[in-house]
Amino acid sequence: MEGSGPAGNPAARLLARLALLAALGSLAVLLLAIGDGGLKVVGAGFLGLVLCAVGVWWFVSRRGAVRLFGALLAIAAPVGVLVLFAYDGLWLTALILCLCWGAALACARAALRRSRPKRSMRAVPALPPKRPVLIMNPKSGGGKVGRFGLVERAEALGARVVLLDPSAPADVAELAREAVAGGADLLGVAGGDGTQALVAAVAAEHDLPFLVISAGTRNHFAMDLGLDRSDPSRCLDALTDGEELRIDLGDVGGRAFVNTVSFGVYADVVQRPEYRDDKAGTALSLMPDLLLGEGVRRLEARVDGTPLSSQQALLVSNNPYVSPDEVSGAGRRPSLDDGELGVLGIRVEDAAQAADLAVRGSQSTALSVLTAHHVEVTSDAEEIPVAVDGEALRMPTPVVCTLRPGALRVLVPRDRPGVPAPAPPVRWRRVFDLAFGRAERPAEASS
Repeated sequence: MEGSGPAGNPAARLLARLALLAALGSLAVLLLAIGDGGLKVVGAGFLGLVLCAVGVWWFVSRRGAVRLFGALLAIAAPVGVLVLFAYDGLWLTALILCLCWGAALACARAALRRSRPKRSMRAVPALPPKRPVLIMNPKSGGGKVGRFGLVERAEALGARVVLLDPSAPADVAELAREAVAGGADLLGVAGGDGTQALVAAVAAEHDLPFLVISAGTRNHFAMDLGLDRSDPSRCLDALTDGEELRIDLGDVGGRAFVNTVSFGVYADVVQRPEYRDDKAGTALSLMPDLLLGEGVRRLEARVDGTPLSSQQALLVSNNPYVSPDEVSGAGRRPSLDDGELGVLGIRVEDAAQAADLAVRGSQSTALSVLTAHHVEVTSDAEEIPVAVDGEALRMPTPVVCTLRPGALRVLVPRDRPGVPAPAPPVRWRRVFDLAFGRAERPAEASS
C-alpha cells in the first residue's frame, strides 16, 4: 500500500531527493570553483576544524603557557579561515557550499525521520489515585515549588505534600517508605533527577504509580517522558486526568537511576565540593591531572562480555540516545521502554585523537557507542567515583549496571507536549534507497 513503509512515503521520498539534489549542488559548486579556489575552501575549512580541535584539547588537558596557546589556537583557527576567505575573495564560494551542504543534511535528516514509523511509549488509561503523597524540594530548580504554587495546587487536588527542609537533609527514600506504610497509593517528586530516582525505586519496589513533577534544574527525565518543563504545575494534571506508562529502571550497584551513570573524568569532577558553586572553574583546574597527569584513572569495562579498555570516561544510560551528540544539552532518548542500556566510552590520549574525534565524530576510534543489558566497570582502585543522575557517589569495584525492564509505572497527564521524533544519524546509502523507492535493509533499519 502506498505510504505503508519507508519506500512508499511520498514526503520522505521527496525530501530524500531534495537532499541528494542539494548534495550534488555542493559537488557542482566545488567543481565549478576549482579554478577559483574551490579546493582551497575545502582544504582551509578542514584544516581550521583540525586546528580548532587541537587547540581545545591543549586548553582542557594542559596548564600554563600551553593552555593559553591552545585557547588562542581554538579561537584563531576559525577566525583565520574566515579572514582567508575574505582576503582571497572566496567567501561567496564558501557561503554557497555551506548553504548547499546544510540544506542537504537538513533534508536528509527530515527524510529519515519521516521514513521511520513514530514509536511512542505505550500509555494505558489510569484511575485517579485516592491517597497520593508528593515529596517536594523547595530549593530545587531555583525555587520552582514556590514560584509555581505546587504545594497549594497539589493539596487542592487531594494530595498530601511532604515538604523537605533545606536546612536538614532528609532520607527521601525513607520518607517514601513511610508514605507507603501509611497507605499511599501513588508516590511523586518535585525535585531533581537524583531525588526522582530514589523515590522511583521505592515506587517500583511496591508496584505503585510514580508521578514526576518537572521542578528540577534540567529535568532530563521529565523531558524524555514528554512532560512540560516550562510549567511543572501541568504535571499535576495527571492526578485527575492521567494515563500510565510502563518504563525501564536502571540499576547501578543496587541503586536505581532514571537517566545516566557516569564513570571517569566527569564523575571525578563532580566529587569536588567546589563543583556546585563553580562548575567551569573546577573542571578546568582538574582536567589536566585527570586526562594526562598523576590523577589519570583508566577504566576497564565489559559490555555484555565485550571488553572496553582504558577508557577515560564512560557513560551508561537508561535506554540509549539516538547518537552521542544527543547525550548532553537538549538531547532526548526516544523511548524509555526498549529494555537496553546505552553505553558511551571516550578515550582521547593526544591532540591527534582529539582532531580525529572532531572530524569523524561517532566513527572515530576515540569513541565507542554500544547498547547492552549488562555492563561491568572495573579499575585498579578498590573504590571509584560514580555520578548517578548527577549525584556524586563512591562505589566499590566492580560496579555493575543493569536494567529492570518495565519496572516503573509512571503516571503522566493525557495532555502533555510529548517526545518529538529525534533526528537519526545521516547515512547516505539509506537516503539514496529512500529517494528511489528501494526497501530499507533490515540491518540498516536496526542500526
